Amino acid sequence: MKNKKTVITYGTYDMLHEGHMNLLKRAKALGDYLIVGVTDENYDRSRGKLNVIQSTKKRVKAIEKLDFVDKVIVEKHKKQKAQDMVKYDVDIFAIGDDWIGTFDYLKKYVEVKYLPRTEGISSTQLRRENFDLIKMGIVGLGRDTQFFIDEAQFVSNIKINRIYGDDFLAIKKFTKESSIIKFGHDNYDEFLDTPIQAVYIDTSLKRHYILIKKALQAGKHVLCENPIALNKKELKELLSLAKSKKLILLTALKTAFLPAFNQLLKELKKGDIGEIKEVRATRTSLYREKNYPDSFMEQGATNILSGYPSLLIHKVLGKRKSIKFFDQIEKNYDISNLIITTHKDDAIGIARVATGIKSEGDAVISGTKGYVYIPAPWWLTREFYFRFEDTHKSYKFNYEFEGCGLRYMIAEFASLIQRDKRKSKMLTPSDMVSISRVVLDYNEFKEKSSKKTKKKER
Repeated sequence: MKNKKTVITYGTYDMLHEGHMNLLKRAKALGDYLIVGVTDENYDRSRGKLNVIQSTKKRVKAIEKLDFVDKVIVEKHKKQKAQDMVKYDVDIFAIGDDWIGTFDYLKKYVEVKYLPRTEGISSTQLRRENFDLIKMGIVGLGRDTQFFIDEAQFVSNIKINRIYGDDFLAIKKFTKESSIIKFGHDNYDEFLDTPIQAVYIDTSLKRHYILIKKALQAGKHVLCENPIALNKKELKELLSLAKSKKLILLTALKTAFLPAFNQLLKELKKGDIGEIKEVRATRTSLYREKNYPDSFMEQGATNILSGYPSLLIHKVLGKRKSIKFFDQIEKNYDISNLIITTHKDDAIGIARVATGIKSEGDAVISGTKGYVYIPAPWWLTREFYFRFEDTHKSYKFNYEFEGCGLRYMIAEFASLIQRDKRKSKMLTPSDMVSISRVVLDYNEFKEKSSKKTKKKER
């Protein structure tokens, strides 16, 4: 017969404060044994909490130090609460009264208690008092600039109010029409000399190297669209410069920061589909139909799009052993490319990218016991399916997805700055090198092919 009353509660507990402590003590007073669920930062972001300062590990450690807390667990997904009630034979679920009614569905498992919050104190308030806003500038006036600015509004510790571009009249028009960006610059050195701490770069690919280099030299953190460089020497130089300056240089591949994508990687590590032997991912877009200029198309499908499938393949299969390209050329640039890589244990990566051909933008991760299917557009990961020979064993994951996905990337960038961290676990320098090398190797391959063609013509 059970002789102790178990209470469970959940929270983010960012910057553990008096309000948290009071709520936890009230919860413990309801029973004999208190279990505290600390939300994983990936789960927090999936439910719109983009401004958490402390890492999951640090928040867990802070709760573990409390002598009246008996057990600490990590909450990783929406359905976990009900599972935990059964698993830990819970009697009472306690939560703050700002959630009144939200968790009534758990009453079939436990008694639900809504506890009063401590007025006048919150994590949001403490963030405002202890952390300055990160001032950020935009470099480039591309078609996606407004999307980035709009998404950044959901990350409260970021403030964007400056933009740089070569075309003075275009910049002047943009700032006049924008309700957010008030300062425009057509001189890059002048722009970097303003009190901004970080820049987001979205320009033609060939300009990335010099713009990144100047920003790092000026002491600014950099978030730049992929690829950050078009040859190996430049890539190595930029990464070394960022390291020496103790600054963040992060590739803006938004897929890497999506909650569902990161959950997918965690689920794969459990080994449910056996040994992974193949990863296939497709990313195509008919930019001409979207009225993108020819100058954009001329950068080539591999340069523009290969970062996405390369990310998935590298994250799942690791370092590659060999690479082959099967491209289709039009007007001296590739409109499509089939990129095949080999990896450890004879695993194969198959990446298909195209700007002149349209294909289904899905992805499949094949293992010896089953496979994972990510429906199109897989790079905006919302859901994924684990499928097996016995269809009764199949299951799926479905995650909430806000906006166009950029806010999760911006939140990670801001978090790194505020935590004084140089590397993101979601996209490490090693990841960036591996992804960039596909572009670098292809450009070398194309150059060699061009020389061979010219030699034959002679």
